[in-house]
Amino acid sequence: MLARSIADGRFGEGSTLPREQDLCTEFGVSRPVVREALKRLESKGVVRSRSRAGTFVRPRGEWNILDADLLDWMGEVVIDAQFLAAVLEARRAVEPFAAELAAERASLADAAALHAAWEAMRDAAPDDDVAFTQADAEFHRILLRASGNAVFTQLSDVIDAALTRALDRANRSVRTHQETVEVHGRLVEAVRMRDGAAAREASEAILHTAARDLSRWKSQTTQIVLE
Repeated sequence: MLARSIADGRFGEGSTLPREQDLCTEFGVSRPVVREALKRLESKGVVRSRSRAGTFVRPRGEWNILDADLLDWMGEVVIDAQFLAAVLEARRAVEPFAAELAAERASLADAAALHAAWEAMRDAAPDDDVAFTQADAEFHRILLRASGNAVFTQLSDVIDAALTRALDRANRSVRTHQETVEVHGRLVEAVRMRDGAAAREASEAILHTAARDLSRWKSQTTQIVLE
């Protein structure tokens, strides 16, 4: 609740949070609970404590918005069009090259795992966006790992929570996942055939589809607000 209050702007950037006792009263919790909450928020870059000066809210640009806990706590407040666009830009910078490397370096186990994730996407029930997104996210985790690049593998762990939420928004914006399944299948086949150029092209097609679906999500969200 405190994280959401900060994200909502109730406690703006640079403002000092109420005293611990006042936070205890407002949220109906003990002082140890408040202290632990503040400690966790500080570890994620949201607040900073200063001796005798209290705890103040750090600029939003300093928050660790890729942190899974923070995304859960703050929800739609931080998962907006700008955030999703930033995730897509990061994917465009990394995934096509990772796909090309995967076509060259993937082990038989990696290729099999990638195919299995694609099958899970293909076989998800038409109305089960959760299962589809879980398989979709797993596909991209495996792809980065299959690149054989240790930095890409570590990056997968860092952006996993943000990527999953971006995929969720894109996947929920469409009535059918058929096209998404198709373009992912092209990447699976390119990796199997060790065709780096085809793998890069398929990855770029995946990202093009994601950009279109996120644009649709943004339009749908705007329409809901207007109504």
